[in-house]
Amino acid sequence: MTIDYARARELMVEQQVRPWDVLDMAVLDVISRLPREAFVPEAHRALAYADLELPLGYGASMLKPVVEGRMLQALKLQPGDSVLEVGTGSGYAAACLAALAREVVSLERVPELGRRARAPGRDRPGNNVRIETVDALQYDAGERLFDAVCVTAAVADAPERFLKWLRPGGRLFVVHGRAPVMEAVRLTRGNAVNAATTESLFETELAYLHGAEPVPQFSF
Repeated sequence: MTIDYARARELMVEQQVRPWDVLDMAVLDVISRLPREAFVPEAHRALAYADLELPLGYGASMLKPVVEGRMLQALKLQPGDSVLEVGTGSGYAAACLAALAREVVSLERVPELGRRARAPGRDRPGNNVRIETVDALQYDAGERLFDAVCVTAAVADAPERFLKWLRPGGRLFVVHGRAPVMEAVRLTRGNAVNAATTESLFETELAYLHGAEPVPQFSF
């Protein structure tokens, strides 16, 4: 059976993403144009536009389209922005970010996932994505700061290091908490006088970022 991916993409936007309060036209345009199926492992390609997380191997998953849409919208990206993504995964979110911003640095702990995301044939706009194979919790950005940081897996508690990668006024999207109830938030870094502000966005549940799981609690 031949799948009409263009039609499936249109239905995904109109029946899943837009009804979940993704109304930013730039975000909707990118999601409408990028061939999500090109980033999905072949075994699951027929489900590329389903309202599902899709397994990538190595314990990683491709986020649901609705979560990706809300994530992209929450970052409020501008064409001149520099973005740091924590967790490359399939490379699809990096491609969406790259279409909305000036440049994207994407961190992937698993070498094979990073290799796949760099594979020829990805419909990534321009050459403004750099994928680095590194554990994000060990990553050293040096003096560099970003306009936005996007974390594509959950953390028990948002590490302070993520905020330190932002310029004043920069935005961090992260999902935190304990399963099964987790909260997606946008943190905006303050300046030397004002603390960071936190805005609750929605509830969801994601797999944890490696090394950012809750500390086991023992009862006696």
